[in-house]
Amino acid sequence: MALVIGLTGGIASGKSTIAGIFAEWDIPVVDADIISRQVVERGETAYEQIVDVFGEEVLLSDGNLDRGKLGRIIFKDKEKREQLNSIVHPAVRKKMLEQRDTYADKGEEAVVMDIPLLYESDLTHFVDKVLVVYVDEQTQKQRLMNRNGFSEEEAIDRIHSQLPLDKKAKMADEIIDNNGSMECSREQLLTILKKWKIHF
Repeated sequence: MALVIGLTGGIASGKSTIAGIFAEWDIPVVDADIISRQVVERGETAYEQIVDVFGEEVLLSDGNLDRGKLGRIIFKDKEKREQLNSIVHPAVRKKMLEQRDTYADKGEEAVVMDIPLLYESDLTHFVDKVLVVYVDEQTQKQRLMNRNGFSEEEAIDRIHSQLPLDKKAKMADEIIDNNGSMECSREQLLTILKKWKIHF
């Protein structure tokens, strides 16, 4: 029985770095963000449904989805956002569970499900343990401003659009404090995996 680890955090908390360490240690990672891009590629059912609902004006000249245009439409309109989510989310969940089960069937000892909005989307029932990558809000804000070129106000808006990291940390089975060096985070992860009896 594979241990299914839900990996989550907040924007600019360094979750991708931790996912990268899992991958480096040959622990398979099911990435919700990658899957959410795959399910809307041409030929996929969700792609067809989006075109049916939103029309061909959300397509680029090559027939692929114009993510920017779609983003602008749903950003302003709650109803349209919910419509899009009702198409994309079930497709993403289905594919994530398929990948999770494929790894488990192969006899993997652990599978990581990298889900940024694990708590917000109420998906904790998909996993056995939750690991939250934590940074304080000041660090989060600074990283976001440096990484994305956001103003302080834009960075704070993005951070506050998610459940606060403090809250996520309280609900987690384990936490990686990612305020320090990568080496420090790596050591914490190693300790957690030993505690969970994962050998690699």
